[in-house]
Amino acid sequence: MLKQNLQQKLLQKLSPQQIQFIKLLQVPTVSLDTRIKEELEENPALEDLSLTNLNEPEEQYPDRDPDEDNFNSDEEKGEMDEFNIDDYLQEDNVNDYGSRYDQNGDDEDERKEIPIAVQSSFFESLQLQLDLLPLSDKDFMIGKQIIGSLDDDGYLRRPIMSLTDDLAFSQNVLAEDDEVEDMLKVIQGFDPAGVGARSLQECLLIQLRKKDVNDPIIKKAIQVVEHYLDEFTRKHYDKLEKSLNMNSIELRGVVNEILKLNPKPGDSNEINTKQMQVIPDFHITNNDGTLILTLNSKNAPELRVSRSYQEMFQHYDKASQKDKKLKEAVQFVKQKLDSAKWFIDAIKQRQQTLLKTMNAIMQYQYEFFLTGDDKNLKPMILKDIADRIGMDISTVSRVANSKYVQTEFGTFLLKSFFSEAIQTESGEEVSNKEVKKILEEHIGQEDKRHPLADEKLTEILKDAGYNIARRTVAKYREQMNIPVARLRKEL
Repeated sequence: MLKQNLQQKLLQKLSPQQIQFIKLLQVPTVSLDTRIKEELEENPALEDLSLTNLNEPEEQYPDRDPDEDNFNSDEEKGEMDEFNIDDYLQEDNVNDYGSRYDQNGDDEDERKEIPIAVQSSFFESLQLQLDLLPLSDKDFMIGKQIIGSLDDDGYLRRPIMSLTDDLAFSQNVLAEDDEVEDMLKVIQGFDPAGVGARSLQECLLIQLRKKDVNDPIIKKAIQVVEHYLDEFTRKHYDKLEKSLNMNSIELRGVVNEILKLNPKPGDSNEINTKQMQVIPDFHITNNDGTLILTLNSKNAPELRVSRSYQEMFQHYDKASQKDKKLKEAVQFVKQKLDSAKWFIDAIKQRQQTLLKTMNAIMQYQYEFFLTGDDKNLKPMILKDIADRIGMDISTVSRVANSKYVQTEFGTFLLKSFFSEAIQTESGEEVSNKEVKKILEEHIGQEDKRHPLADEKLTEILKDAGYNIARRTVAKYREQMNIPVARLRKEL
């Protein structure tokens, strides 16, 4: 049996402009240039003033027939009502928009080209070493295939059989598994030591066997890695002393020798390009006790709507006849002008939101930005800032998760200023960052032969007036990437 009923639903849909603003808000300063270049390429109605001639003379007496103002019929004027040309005309006052935030001398330096060091990559270095060997064509192809199969850490994670198959199908080289194994041993002799290993154990052994194997400490180190690697990584030093019949002094020498080895040889000869360069979005300076906030000038690009596209509108305004092709052209122009205007508005709104949010954070954490002392950080959650600036929590979150501020004490991710509140025995609310700082200090000062367990750290905090559970201490320790007491133990 079919039933019909009416239902009312309240749906909230974001406009294209809102979506564009949200996406732009998340873009960090270092990526903003790329995003703007993409928009400039896609939309010819958008111009970057820094790339155009700013000294174009303006016409004081433009050629215009006064009678042309009344040229169009009433019907045509009705169509033009939806195109308000003034909406797209902008004053080319660069100082009003483009340079308003350019108050930092170092921003000029950031615009200069940064020289890049010429350095061979990890894989290029291995290929050069392979090229120097007197090899047959077949062995050379096998070696090249092995090098191409290494991961960024310098390990061969693929089985030999897969390499043999790849050589047969993609290179038309028929090779036996033994031939690939032999060539792998050759590459394992390349620099950096440990390259071409198939496991951490093999990587460490390759490095140790390149040292003086007659040295008693090296001999013991090889034994540890070959037979007791699990005990070594878990720091069960008492078991190692018994198994290898060593005292603590000898074991310390062996452990130190193993710790000198490189577990990721692929990282040793290459600049890590995966890490994004951090360019601060904000600068906070201290002027005799008064904090001054400025926005990085890269966040204030010199954009405007294209003059040629504005003139196309004016040309349409003068046209006596409007055929289908002309109307389609004007519709295209209007779409591009709207898009350019929306993008410029979104960039301006981004600037205002960034400044508004950062200013609220600066005012809330004023003492910290004056002193740089973590103990002066107040408990602060996203809602505290959202309420102050009258914006949604999600907006504050987007700013906090991707933006950096440069201070006299370093450059910080805004997210790092947010923390939960913890109540002390006296009833005072403090930031959990203060507790983490105390934990870090005590762990840094502990006797590494007898590191402080989480239970002991909990007692220390309770004595200091912080009534925190052991599991919370463990959580804070893990958040600071500090291992458990057993793994912090040193000989």
